Amino acid sequence: MRKFSWCLIFLVFTNAISLFAQKSTIYTHELKDFNEAVALYRDGQFASAQTIFEKVFLENKNPEVKSDCAYYDASCAIRLDRANAGDLIERFLSDYPTSAKSNQAYVEVAYYYFDQKNYSGALRNFEKVQEFQLKSEDRDKFNFQKGYCLFSAKNKKEATLYFNKVLKSREYGSQAKYYLGFMAYEGNDYSQANKYFDAVSGDEKYKEKLSYYQADMNFKQGNFQKAIELGEKAMTKSTALEKSELNKVIGESYFNLKKYDKAIPYLTAYKGKRGRWSNTDYYQLGYAYYKQNDYEKAIAQFNKIIGGKDAVAQNAYYHLGESYLNQNKKQEALNAFKNASEMSFDAAIQEDASLNYAKLSYEIGNSYQSTPEVLLGFITKYPNNSNKAVIEKLLIDSYISSKNYSEALVLLEKSKRPENKLAYQKVTFYSGLELFINRSYQEAEKMFKKSLENQIDSEFTARATFWKGETENKLEDYQNSLLSFKQFIGLTRASATPEFKNINYNIAYAYFKLKEYDQAGNYFQNQIDKGKSDQDRLNDSYLRLGDCRFVNSKYYPAMEAYNKAIEYNGFDADYAYFQKALCYGFVGKSDKKIEELNSFINMYSKSSYKDDALYELANTYVATNKQELALNTYDRLIVEYKKGSFTAKAILRQGLVYYNSDRSDLALTKFKKVASEFPKSPEALEAVSTARLIYVDNGRVDEYATWVRTLDFVAVSDVELDNDSYESAYKQFSQKNNSQAISGFNAYISSFPRGLHNLQANFYLAQTYFSEGQESKSVPSYENVISQSRNEFTEQSLTRLGQIYLKNNDKTKAITVLQRLENEAELGQNKIFAQSNLMKCYYDKKDYANSVTYAEKVLNAVKIDDNVKSDAQIIIARSAMQTGDEAKARAGYSKLLSIAKGELAAEALFYDAYFKNKDGKYEASNITVQKLAKSYSSYRYYGAKGLVVMAKNFYGLKDSFQATYILDNVIQNFTDYPEVVSEAKTELALIKSQESKTNSSIQN
Repeated sequence: MRKFSWCLIFLVFTNAISLFAQKSTIYTHELKDFNEAVALYRDGQFASAQTIFEKVFLENKNPEVKSDCAYYDASCAIRLDRANAGDLIERFLSDYPTSAKSNQAYVEVAYYYFDQKNYSGALRNFEKVQEFQLKSEDRDKFNFQKGYCLFSAKNKKEATLYFNKVLKSREYGSQAKYYLGFMAYEGNDYSQANKYFDAVSGDEKYKEKLSYYQADMNFKQGNFQKAIELGEKAMTKSTALEKSELNKVIGESYFNLKKYDKAIPYLTAYKGKRGRWSNTDYYQLGYAYYKQNDYEKAIAQFNKIIGGKDAVAQNAYYHLGESYLNQNKKQEALNAFKNASEMSFDAAIQEDASLNYAKLSYEIGNSYQSTPEVLLGFITKYPNNSNKAVIEKLLIDSYISSKNYSEALVLLEKSKRPENKLAYQKVTFYSGLELFINRSYQEAEKMFKKSLENQIDSEFTARATFWKGETENKLEDYQNSLLSFKQFIGLTRASATPEFKNINYNIAYAYFKLKEYDQAGNYFQNQIDKGKSDQDRLNDSYLRLGDCRFVNSKYYPAMEAYNKAIEYNGFDADYAYFQKALCYGFVGKSDKKIEELNSFINMYSKSSYKDDALYELANTYVATNKQELALNTYDRLIVEYKKGSFTAKAILRQGLVYYNSDRSDLALTKFKKVASEFPKSPEALEAVSTARLIYVDNGRVDEYATWVRTLDFVAVSDVELDNDSYESAYKQFSQKNNSQAISGFNAYISSFPRGLHNLQANFYLAQTYFSEGQESKSVPSYENVISQSRNEFTEQSLTRLGQIYLKNNDKTKAITVLQRLENEAELGQNKIFAQSNLMKCYYDKKDYANSVTYAEKVLNAVKIDDNVKSDAQIIIARSAMQTGDEAKARAGYSKLLSIAKGELAAEALFYDAYFKNKDGKYEASNITVQKLAKSYSSYRYYGAKGLVVMAKNFYGLKDSFQATYILDNVIQNFTDYPEVVSEAKTELALIKSQESKTNSSIQN
């Protein structure tokens, strides 16, 4: 057994050796090609080697051999710079991750990516290399290239470690020192940077670059002259980007050496970071121009500092303001100083900017905030400023020049210092004057009284006294008005005031309203003697002088005065002619009176006094026993004025003519016509009374009683009680016992709803309620009066109802009443009241056609004051704007400018600026906006709108900075006017959109 076993083992062993020898022969044969390829590879014949490696890879089944072939194939591709080299090496690493050549493969692929300048790809593979496996001859290359990849990846700390490993390398040492120096330079470690740069300064490859860096380092170290020298030296051999940076270095070095003329060319040649300039860049160039007194170019640069909120921007805005001042562009300067004053980076600049902002606000006005507020704010913030006294003086003056009286009063009443008393006296006076112009008479009176409490300036004391009298006159306090005028004329400085020239006229009217006609006439005569230049007042003085003499039965002097008024042929010449005709009647010259009345009717066929003249002529015919002429004249009056105030009287007079000439039936016909068509009127009562006499005389009492019962305003049996009840109430009314009068009239109307005195009772009841301030209770009684036939109370009742409906904003009822008043009014002032308020009502209802029609009627009227003219012109202008008729609006606002005051003047100025902007007259438009800001700053709405127009003007003048700055301020400061803010936002968006299309990246 044992013997067998050994033999068997021997046989197996022998066979195994034979098999191994056979396989070894085959394997050696297969590696022949591989070895040949390796030899070629080592000999540098990479193309031939790659072909064999690819062949062996396909034919050989041995995994190890295939792995090696894949590695060498990729390695050859790298060395041959094949396009697929990267793919081959990546495939090798993927297919044979455990290969012994993997580490070398990572090195190879990293080198490959490095050569391709794909430093991130190279670094990714460098990180996978096991550095301890590297061959010594590969270490320097590996360390440098990995260091450079880390440098490219901004990993300066790791890069420094690898560069330090090759500092002594003959091949890579200089490059490593250069990059170590560059990293120190970027880290502002200039001593370390210089150390490394000095070490490679002899190397031609780095010499050019070093000049650039050394110039920059000297600049940053404050060695400006050295920086200039090195920069100039490096300029010719630098890239375009480096030249741009060197221009900045040299330019800013000259700037810091205050050699601004030399700095400008270099600063201008700088191209900016990534093609854009910073605010500092614009500031430096702008300041250099500023120091060269080239303000136009300085402004252009400073204006490019958009949205800056740092010390550079504050400095730039301040010098922008200075530049604008030197160009006499004060509005632009104000905006710039405002901006600088709102920044606190440099306290000294902020204070000086605030001072300039305050002074300019006073000088040209300020639409952002009131000038007094700006000035007071400066004094409060900088109480120790050396200009404090100057600013305090400007503050006082600004209260008046800005017309911002309400705000000024608030400030003054908070600080009642003795030195402010004069300002307080002036401000209260001007505030009162403004309130008077706006018809707030009670508030105006309070202001004038406040002004008189501080009698510092005697001229303002006199003026306040005068206007207090005017206000009392408007409030119908004629006794005190006269007293104020008399006090005024006795003041020492009265004659120096503009009001003095017409004081006789004012005193005359005060006496006139008090019915002291002799005194009134004397003062009207004084006005005539001393006021020849004022044609309107001269004409009116002759008219009123005539009236005063007429009332006191001095008819010949009256006629002399009326004749003078007729000669002037001014307003109310028809009235003077009519009054003169009446005078002839009173001096017993009836024929002359008839002649003059007929002349009047022919000459003044459209006069409002024509119906008076016809009625008076007919009456005169009656008095001179010319009955047929009288009857014909009454007929003419009735036909031409069917609803006139004399119609009922004319018919009654015809009845009386027939009655007195024993034509009873004709008389009764007329009396019945009056009673039927004008019930409850005094004429109707007289007609009934006279008709009764005819019926009684003719024995036809039953017929009279039957007729009277058809009348709802006559109750024969209650006549005495009716009269007694009414008389009782009227007595309380005449004694001004208003409470008792109201009770009495109400009792009468309740007891006698169809009473004889129903008309009078309703009117006087309404008047009493109105005077007691119970306007709503007066309405039913006034409506009762106007519902009856035309009577002596119709016009006054229509006027009162118009006032009440307007006050209650009941436009529909107001229009109905005012239309009647316009048609029926005999007093010119009531007709104008109706027309002027109709134009306002129609405007409020957006009925622009009718509003303009009535405005034109008002303007065509004679003897209207400037306030009414202003109201009419503004309606025309506003209506034209609403209907798109800008030509008519222009004309309206232009006319308004010459007469308007207060808010209307502010509106007119705004539209003056608006239309100038539309015409492209941008500078002229800005001047108007400045005037608006200076004179009417209290009207903030128009100030805000004016700023929007100013922004448009500046954009039209190619100054986008000013335009956007103003619009930003409107958006921030005028939130109480959302429609203006909305317009500003729209305009700002439009400007920014346009600017984004045209602005280049670099603005030099």
